[in-house]
Amino acid sequence: MTVHTKPYLTPEEYLALERAAETRSEYLDGEMIAMTGGSFEHNLIAANLIYELRTQLKGGPCRILSGDMRILVPGTGLYSYADVVVVRGSPALADKYFDTLTNPIVLIEVLSPSTEVYNRGTKFEHYRALDSLREYLLVSQDRPRIEQFIRQKDGSHWLFTEVTDLAGRVVLPSIGCRLAMAEIYDKVQFKENKAEPTAPSRPSGA
Repeated sequence: MTVHTKPYLTPEEYLALERAAETRSEYLDGEMIAMTGGSFEHNLIAANLIYELRTQLKGGPCRILSGDMRILVPGTGLYSYADVVVVRGSPALADKYFDTLTNPIVLIEVLSPSTEVYNRGTKFEHYRALDSLREYLLVSQDRPRIEQFIRQKDGSHWLFTEVTDLAGRVVLPSIGCRLAMAEIYDKVQFKENKAEPTAPSRPSGA
């Protein structure tokens, strides 16, 4: 992401600009942070995640949203976008425009070189202030790796786990999902395999 040097903007000024813009920007401490476009693999992984979540959660109380859904962290003032958003029950929306969500239960970010440090650090620090948030996932796009942070019952501690085996699964207890790594990375070509004409085959039994 690139931070543009601009005069201080109020949240209202940011939202007015953002709603009229053709590209997305996040907002923090009076500044708009322009978002770069995702790579082919980035978008493919996000699409796979949405499909798998939708398939498992269909008919239940959860809804899956794409990266166009703006998130507001009321306690810190961050306006952001996540690659995949899950909300359970009725969405809590910030204003009459119905385009800014404040109660996600799961947020998923597909990591890119330009956003990885931000997603791991500042962004997650703000996301932890969301009372509704129960799980945060960081998904690598250059190798099979998913890092998962699960909020514990006391609300202030987070359990960290990671899955790096394409034959493995990621369990999301807050929404009752089990996501197969082979499905999340279906048709994804990792850097070392870019020259190959076909995507890596799935592990048997996945």
